[in-house]
Amino acid sequence: MERLIYFNGKFVPEIEAKVSIFDSALMFGDMVFEMTRSFNGKQFKLREHLERLYKSIKYVRIPLEMTIDEMEEKCHETIKVNQKAFMPHDEHRLMINVSRGPLSIYHEIFPQAERGPNVIIADFPLKWTVAGMGELYDRGINAVIPSQRAIPASLLDPKIKNRSRLHYQMANIEVSNWKGDNNWALLLDPDGYIAEGTGDNFFIVKDGIIITPEGRNILRGVSRDTIFEIAKELKLQCIEKNIDPYDVYNADEAFMTGTPFSILPVTGLNGEVIGSGKMGQITKTLIKKWGQNVGVDLIEQIKSFNEETQGTNASAPSPYSFKK
Repeated sequence: MERLIYFNGKFVPEIEAKVSIFDSALMFGDMVFEMTRSFNGKQFKLREHLERLYKSIKYVRIPLEMTIDEMEEKCHETIKVNQKAFMPHDEHRLMINVSRGPLSIYHEIFPQAERGPNVIIADFPLKWTVAGMGELYDRGINAVIPSQRAIPASLLDPKIKNRSRLHYQMANIEVSNWKGDNNWALLLDPDGYIAEGTGDNFFIVKDGIIITPEGRNILRGVSRDTIFEIAKELKLQCIEKNIDPYDVYNADEAFMTGTPFSILPVTGLNGEVIGSGKMGQITKTLIKKWGQNVGVDLIEQIKSFNEETQGTNASAPSPYSFKK
């Protein structure tokens, strides 16, 4: 069965879901978005993702009339119409894009009804995104600091989840030239402090304390917030604090968080070993508790997706990286 995309009130085949070359998204990267995932078929924190989406919409002043409740309803409807196109064990990954629509100088070529914002909701198997990540639970990620810095909030607030992400791509291209296939970019902010990855948040553990960069020059991730919640359940201390590369080199363990994979261990920085060079005990504890909370063995599920996608893109090191 062909998957369908929700596109401005209609469901169309994936291949037909296209925005105009005159859309503000193409002209300026003027689009905000969210991406979610399910656990056992149930969407994880969909409402939280949509709340962040609507904060972004408000900040960039996209005149969207659709309410958050209507958006949530359309997300569930998109999953429902595509259910037969998924295997029973598949997890659903939603991609929700909202653009301002065609630039006003081109409005005369569009019907009145097509001159406003575009709302596009896609639903595809999570295994596409996490293919190849299973081995990272054993090997860990080598975080690499590129010359490209994070965009500071004074220029473009990173708390807006937007499609103006060329700086992420430049960082990924630079890091892709490193030897090996488990290298992920880790950006510094303009002051030289650790900021975030190109689609993930970063944590270190030192003396039993979980530490993550302050929420100034980063996207405040839904998975990042989940770590604070789980740490509280486990009675572990989790704090926000400025950290620099020195702190990472001398950490006991480190990990990345992101919606598709939840948690992945970081075992090196610029090729230098962090801690024991293996997944740390607190990282293991957080992964186990997260899995218990959602009823899924996080590691085994992603490893099983690796086996299923073997021979396609299973060797891809990261969904955020650039490979020639």
